[in-house]
Amino acid sequence: MRRSLVVGNWKMNGTLASSELLAKGIIAGLSDNNADIAVCVPYIYLPRISELLNGTSLSLGAQNVGDKVSGAFTGEISAAMLSEFNCKYAIVGHSERRTYYGDTNVSVAERFCQAQQQNIIPVLCVGETLEQREQDQTFAVIDAQLDAVINLAGIAAFSTAVIAYEPVWAIGTGKTATDEQAQEVHHYIRQFIAAKDQTIADKIQILYGGSAKPDNAKGLFAMPDIDGGLIGGASLDAESFLKIYQSI
Repeated sequence: MRRSLVVGNWKMNGTLASSELLAKGIIAGLSDNNADIAVCVPYIYLPRISELLNGTSLSLGAQNVGDKVSGAFTGEISAAMLSEFNCKYAIVGHSERRTYYGDTNVSVAERFCQAQQQNIIPVLCVGETLEQREQDQTFAVIDAQLDAVINLAGIAAFSTAVIAYEPVWAIGTGKTATDEQAQEVHHYIRQFIAAKDQTIADKIQILYGGSAKPDNAKGLFAMPDIDGGLIGGASLDAESFLKIYQSI
């Protein structure tokens, strides 16, 4: 039986004070739940939030990770650095990184591998733009994104990874995929993995990353292949984030 997972992506938001309040609010509202929960915070706040999360059931994650071990790569943060602050997760290949900062399928695969080398679980984001969906390229795009990781790391790497399906057209636009649209793609991803390793496919957590909110989370999470969510804007409010978590 797969455990569900809800991950908050705070993106480039907040101050140290507001981040502390948000983390404390989430921790205070946690109750017994058969699901995992984490927050991916801005790099600069990792040390402080790591302290607050110590000993709680709320896990810590980063929003990205460098694609190299170390060296003259100004502005990058290595997986080894993240591991010093008890990062359990690192998002790789988020659509905003691909769109605005030039991340390619290959560089995302390299980031994925760097995370795993430090026992950090990569949350691999895959998904299509509106133009790609309208041109019926959704599955081809996802194939290429997954194949890049498999070609570099092998299918076994997905035994310690999470996949997040992001319909790019539903992020920050107010649009949301229907439960059935999301399930269709999640099922496709699971079958793609199953064709190479059924055991991994049965166990891997596949999250929905397309603007899930308290009012639509329950329907999405009820779908058989949706194991939780990668939550953006709604994770910046403790009450909203906890409602989403409690929808599982």
